[in-house]
Amino acid sequence: MAGSSLPRFYERGRAARLEALRGAAALDDADIAILAGCGGIGFEEADAMVENAVGTMGVPLGIATNFVVNSRDVLVPMATEESSVIAAASRGARAARAAGGFAASAGEARMVGQVQVVGGYADDAEARVAAAAGEILAAANSASRTLPGLGRGAKSVSCRRVRTGASEQLVVELDVDVGDAMGANATNSMCEAAAPAIEAAAGGRALLRILSNYSPRRMAAATATFPAGDVGGEGAVRDMVLAYELARHDMGRAVTHNKGIMNGIAAVATATGQDVRAIEAAAHAHASLGGAYSSLSEWSVGPSGDLVGRLEVPLAVGTVGGISGIHPTARVCGSDGAARALPCPVHGDPRRGALAWVFGTGVAGGRAARAAPPPAPGRLPRQGAFGPRLPRTRYIPAAPPPRRWR
Repeated sequence: MAGSSLPRFYERGRAARLEALRGAAALDDADIAILAGCGGIGFEEADAMVENAVGTMGVPLGIATNFVVNSRDVLVPMATEESSVIAAASRGARAARAAGGFAASAGEARMVGQVQVVGGYADDAEARVAAAAGEILAAANSASRTLPGLGRGAKSVSCRRVRTGASEQLVVELDVDVGDAMGANATNSMCEAAAPAIEAAAGGRALLRILSNYSPRRMAAATATFPAGDVGGEGAVRDMVLAYELARHDMGRAVTHNKGIMNGIAAVATATGQDVRAIEAAAHAHASLGGAYSSLSEWSVGPSGDLVGRLEVPLAVGTVGGISGIHPTARVCGSDGAARALPCPVHGDPRRGALAWVFGTGVAGGRAARAAPPPAPGRLPRQGAFGPRLPRTRYIPAAPPPRRWR
């Protein structure tokens, strides 16, 4: 890539912007034609994707500039109807660029499949399932024609008991290596295929047979330093950290704080054809991991008085399968190779709102996820995939509340 810093990109007309992308991201004529097509799909494609289709609805697609991720220049595609998000991302990236850009990593491409077992399972069901693990995994892997041949697929099985009021249920979990795919369909099929073997081993009746969209081993993380001089000075840095501390400890503030983060995640996920709802649900679950809803990002004052930010979220994305392999615009935006508008970690301008740190995917074509080190020890819950149920907490605003939370 020639570089992600495209001076005065926002001042150019559409044709000039597309030509700049042609050179900077090595796009060919077919790619340019797709981007110029205002949507990428016609009614026939839309009708094949959803039920009762009547048309298509366009969403603005823009490019965030100035990003350097792991010493590599990238241009970031963002599909969003909200103004200022792309400008904020580009401006924040320009500030971070002066300090070396963003350092990003990704965990393993693992999904969790769950088989719910109810009624009449054995007292020693966990031991029985462990003893039958080979048969269960073989049944699960029989549902995929490709993953086992690539050395992937269902790798292990575990159990945990979940209290549901006055009763108890057994959850049997499959750990599935999905490779470059998001992996939802493959994981669901494996759960269906493994259910009879699980019933035979544990007793009881298999009810739900479906993935969980929270993937604690599939974490993406990024850090960046914003020089104090680029964010308003040392006083502004201290104020930003104080604002973050409120979002960390107050649910009412955290909701809007994380909404700003999701502005960026959802925009990049939409542009690259990812499952936006799954990504958002997992992020908000992760924000509640400590028992209370809190900030997804962390901010601090660095040794030199600069603003230092870190973000870690579960991120199940794919570069094969799904809409990313069907929608032509998503294919251009998410292409591997010459950093063609490649999805990457994206941070927003830290001067906007409640430190709206917008963040994109971290897969680098799926390959960085396999090469990156696993999550740090202590980050994963211990029992099964998710561990014991956390105590419920309630958000109780100070009385009298300034407004009613809905």
